[in-house]
Amino acid sequence: MLFTNFSFFVLLVTTFLVYYFFKQKTIQLLILIVSSFVFYAYSNPILLLLLMITILINVIVSYYTIIEFSASKKKTLTTVGVILNIIILLFFKYSGLLASVFLSSTNNPTYNFLVTIPLPIGISFYTFQGISLMLDTYNGKVNSYINKDNMNLKTYFLEVTFFKSFFPQLISGPIVKAHEFLPQIHVKYLKDIQWENVLKKIILGYFLKMVVADNLKTETFWLTYPYFLGFSTFELLVLLVGYSIQIFADFAGYSLIALGLAKLFGYDLIENFNFPYISKSFAEFWQRWHISLSTFLKQYLYIPLGGNRNGKIRTYFNLIIVMVIGGFWHGATISYAIWGLYHGLLLAIERLLTFNYLINPLLLRFYGYFKMIFVFSVVTIGWLLFKLPHFDHVIYFVKALLNNNMSNVNYFRITNIIMFSSFIVMYHLMYKLVDKKMFSENIRLVIYGILLFLILFNSESSSEFIYFQF
Repeated sequence: MLFTNFSFFVLLVTTFLVYYFFKQKTIQLLILIVSSFVFYAYSNPILLLLLMITILINVIVSYYTIIEFSASKKKTLTTVGVILNIIILLFFKYSGLLASVFLSSTNNPTYNFLVTIPLPIGISFYTFQGISLMLDTYNGKVNSYINKDNMNLKTYFLEVTFFKSFFPQLISGPIVKAHEFLPQIHVKYLKDIQWENVLKKIILGYFLKMVVADNLKTETFWLTYPYFLGFSTFELLVLLVGYSIQIFADFAGYSLIALGLAKLFGYDLIENFNFPYISKSFAEFWQRWHISLSTFLKQYLYIPLGGNRNGKIRTYFNLIIVMVIGGFWHGATISYAIWGLYHGLLLAIERLLTFNYLINPLLLRFYGYFKMIFVFSVVTIGWLLFKLPHFDHVIYFVKALLNNNMSNVNYFRITNIIMFSSFIVMYHLMYKLVDKKMFSENIRLVIYGILLFLILFNSESSSEFIYFQF
């Protein structure tokens, strides 16, 4: 079910009305769990079975980890839980890749079976949440929330089920950590809703998705193979910039909608984007882009690997291996692995070349703009690996970019891309100015009214969010 479908709005309104009618935590949780299951199973009910299996595994393993006093048994349980989560993810997401590497495709029934396994939507996100639950219970990060001497398995099962399935973040995040979410579970009241905050996030989210991303989608379609082969170098560059804006608007839009919907039901999710395209370094970019993933990888992988505590060479290695794993998390193709390696090398080289220097204060601002443009350009080049998951298509694109010098530019298409891309600048300015209360309440209402008007009358046909494929 998409956030943009009419059926979703019916489900949302129904859930909201019933949810706040009751004032008991258990009933409220049951209502949200049922709605989340309907949301997830709407297009493919069989996928609900896999979600419930992963929930059951995480409940049982984490429950006995919490009540177990033996350190060695806790470690064993946690290891088993993490491995089970990874096995499920590997089987459904990477079986085709593994089969192509290790099995022959000639009349091999095992190969034919593995390459046809469907990818369950949202599995990358809820698997990482399961790993978070395993590690947080092992490290005692939820101890202040859970009293293991008085634990009730039924209550714990209900709360973990809700943690894993809460519909705003179920399919495309943000990735929720157990120690951040579980303490929020208690009775919610209608009077506590922060309506302006809720509506701001939801309206901005739908604006980014339906007005910016979906309109750019109709233009960046031409980046697919073999259509881009006939475009001029200038058009290819503009199309690539358009896709860079599109993927940001699409995913940031989803995240804002998810945050707004979660707040509507009394829950706070982590902010997932903080204007990443104004970053002046690649390290800063990863502090602003897909924040829930970058913090997850840092907390549960980079730091356990040693982080930057074991010398420069080991730090560079850790950065690269973490980013390669982050690339593989996005998809089981060589393009995603190369994208992760690309960003890992950028982070390592940036750290290697960092040095102290003096610069004329008069030039400092212009130097900052130069760094911003440079980081945006390099990141944008990397998105080509997302748009063209088949690496040979990436090679064809680069050849076309270097060799196509045709003059028959489609300026209508270029104008469209520039217009809808420029909305990101408007979004940035309005978000900051409105958020800082630099306008009166009436002017803020007018601004949101304009955005709502654009959503209703200038949106393109709805499509799946880009990150659904991950």
